[in-house]
Amino acid sequence: MSSQFGKLFKISLYGESHGESVGCVIDGLPSAIVIDFDLIRARLDQRKPDSSGLTTKRDETDEYEILSGVYNGKTTGTPLCVRFVNRDRKSSDYLESGRIYRPGHADYTGAIKYEGANDPRGGGHFSGRLTAPIVFAGAIAEQILMTKGIEVISQLVSVGTLQGRTLEEMDDQAVKHIDKLKYAIHPDHSEEFMEEIRKTGDHGDSVGGVVETMITGVKAGLGEPFFDSLESTLAHGLFSIPGVKGVSFGAGFGLSRMNGSVANDRFLKNSKGDVITATNRNGGINGGISNGMPIKFDCAIKPTPSIAMEQETLDFDTFETSVLKIKGRHDPCVALRAVHVVRAIAAIAICDQIFIGRGINGNV
Repeated sequence: MSSQFGKLFKISLYGESHGESVGCVIDGLPSAIVIDFDLIRARLDQRKPDSSGLTTKRDETDEYEILSGVYNGKTTGTPLCVRFVNRDRKSSDYLESGRIYRPGHADYTGAIKYEGANDPRGGGHFSGRLTAPIVFAGAIAEQILMTKGIEVISQLVSVGTLQGRTLEEMDDQAVKHIDKLKYAIHPDHSEEFMEEIRKTGDHGDSVGGVVETMITGVKAGLGEPFFDSLESTLAHGLFSIPGVKGVSFGAGFGLSRMNGSVANDRFLKNSKGDVITATNRNGGINGGISNGMPIKFDCAIKPTPSIAMEQETLDFDTFETSVLKIKGRHDPCVALRAVHVVRAIAAIAICDQIFIGRGINGNV
């Protein structure tokens, strides 16, 4: 099983949703980095569920234990191992999952892949529970990026058919405000987004959304084409997040409907003498390499497959159609919390690319 991401800044995930714990090992951290525990706590609190009715009722505090790699508040340069104990497990909700596979889940594919040896409770290793250590690692990557003037901002820009204001349409103050929110939604759209999520959940259904991300402060020259290009590295990590079914950079699929004269981002110099582009339809990346403009991408998050409504599926003991009513505690819109996982993966990917770029050409 491949549960690693990154080449020089590398994370290795372990654990299952209803196992004893989940966690990760972070390899490649330089020594003497002063850990900002407040930032880690803030990011974990943004990701974890609450009592609003908008998220799962599973009550995990996301308290963590660092087992290695930190001494006196600083990284030692050796692998950092962190674990999150699973305290609020309710495995009885998944007694049927070994024979009646949930539609839209990895129950069936996981059972085939691992010959029935996988842990199906709560999704096992495929669960969103494993995003807690990803967010932890992302917070550390963020700290490294901040020292280089790089910021990663993500927000929920749409829910179902409701569309919100994009990051490019906001001023800097509004963007920084969104970064600190539990629910990263522009205030103008927050109420209607939350009402849509709540209404859908009350009907026993779920709804998807789009997470928009902008990375500022990345200089031109980051990325290693062909197969370690900036887009492919980011997409590799982003598609590993449970529920992500689409990633597009810049204008994305909209570029296919433009002429080249419109799609091309014209180069010019600003008042400071810096090279910029007049537009940013390519999302700050040309040829898999950063061009100095903000890196911009969107992630499409599918509706949570665990819904309270009855669904027809197959009973794999009898191979007859069965009616399934899923138990358990699930998010009516997983995109609401996925925002903070997307930001974490983006920070890890950019940090890794910076480490790689230093080693190859020394000028990034």
